[in-house]
Amino acid sequence: MTSLASVLGVLMAILQAHPLCKRVAVVEIKQFSADQFSFKIRAVLLKEDAQLQVRMYYNRGHLDYAYQLFSDAPLVRWDNKEEFRHLGSYPHHHHDAQGRVLPSPLTGEPVQDIAIVLQEVTAFLEG
Repeated sequence: MTSLASVLGVLMAILQAHPLCKRVAVVEIKQFSADQFSFKIRAVLLKEDAQLQVRMYYNRGHLDYAYQLFSDAPLVRWDNKEEFRHLGSYPHHHHDAQGRVLPSPLTGEPVQDIAIVLQEVTAFLEG
């Protein structure tokens, strides 16, 4: 899945179908070429007046991502910014609600990752 339409379409469909999401919208799309693009999606959640933002930047085979749960301020985030080299899951990592940076189970595969993120967000909001 390496085209803007395929990645964006699948993630939108998954978020729109998820019971946690009340409303899902594309916030931004930039397509620089067929193999270089970025987008942001925001899902307004049913609980806690929170939102989930999904940001993807794809460039010739490399995908940068960030999934962030926020309300008035950031709550938790998963991303693969190339820092925190000491983590076994490098470059994938998780910023928890206490500000710690932890290993992440995400791998950079959007369909698998969004399922994990939605499960974690659900648990976070219920906990």
